[in-house]
Amino acid sequence: MAENHSLFFDAKSEPMEFTVTQIANMLGGQVSGDGNQPIVMLAKIQDAKKGQIAFLSNPKYEQFIYTTHASAVIVKKDFLPKKEIAPALILVDDPYSSFTVLLEEYHKLISFQKAGVEQPSFIGSNSTIGTGHYRGAFSYIGNDVKIGNNVKIYPHVYIGDQAVIGDNTILHTNVKLYADTRVGNNCIIHAGTVIGSDGFGFAPLADGTYKTIPQLGNVVIEDNVSIGANTVIDCATLFGDSTIIRQGVKLDNLIQIAHNVEVGKNTVIASQAGISGSTKIGENNMIAGQVGIAGHLVIANNTSIGAQAGISKAIKEEGQKVLGYPAFDIKEYFRSYAVFKRLPELNDRLRELEKKVSMIDSVSIDATSNGKHAD
Repeated sequence: MAENHSLFFDAKSEPMEFTVTQIANMLGGQVSGDGNQPIVMLAKIQDAKKGQIAFLSNPKYEQFIYTTHASAVIVKKDFLPKKEIAPALILVDDPYSSFTVLLEEYHKLISFQKAGVEQPSFIGSNSTIGTGHYRGAFSYIGNDVKIGNNVKIYPHVYIGDQAVIGDNTILHTNVKLYADTRVGNNCIIHAGTVIGSDGFGFAPLADGTYKTIPQLGNVVIEDNVSIGANTVIDCATLFGDSTIIRQGVKLDNLIQIAHNVEVGKNTVIASQAGISGSTKIGENNMIAGQVGIAGHLVIANNTSIGAQAGISKAIKEEGQKVLGYPAFDIKEYFRSYAVFKRLPELNDRLRELEKKVSMIDSVSIDATSNGKHAD
């Protein structure tokens, strides 16, 4: 963590106190030490002060637990201090994951503390919005839109006609949802993302020009999806069809997902990746940055694709790890790369061998010629 963060806020955005014991109960942990101490902040273990809570996960930071001024530290259940320590300990199975839970709670609270309607803003006819919502200035909601409870719509967001948005979803500034887009519950869509724009559909004509193919489908974003800034997800081509992002998917910034693509649940895609039309990505995939995937392919579940890989054919077997362009098995790639790095050296050795062979051939020819002359 780069900074200290207030742990919880009340309706007036003032920090709220929780005891060490209350936090331990939230995390399913056990307290060693004074559980009644108040906690209002999260902090790094080396910088923490009284009233703050930190965590120890990496052994190389253990030195700081003996000098920290934190009121509490989250540690692994089997942690045995080598010296006397001042803070209370919260004993858990995984300190890093437990601290992440606190960060998530903090993020939820700061993200959802906004409420009310700023002006100017617009909401169209027959549109409904649930309780606890926030609408920022210059936001636009079209006709026949259905929006759930506790949805946060930041300034300059555009929501097209007949869109549907579930509960507890956050649309950050300048998000654009085209008409008929479906967004589930507990989603976060970051600034500048466009969902439902036309797919790249153009039919070549005999005279060399291109005719636009109307894009009539929509985009469906299921529950618990996170989408980074300036990502674009195109709508499906035909009416009734959808480009689908399944539940739990995490998309980074600057990703292009084309028409009729389906991304399986709990798949993670890093920045600058591009997925061409009608490709089906399986579940629990990990796709690194700048990966390019051709259209009309199927990528099996639990596939890992390394950075800058190019996928030109289907990956049918689950659990594969691939790299390179065209991508192939990562172990074979590194074996090939080890040879590739040595190509200049191998080329020099080959030239030397060619010279030696040439000299041997010359000697042999001379010997043969001399023998014939002697006869």
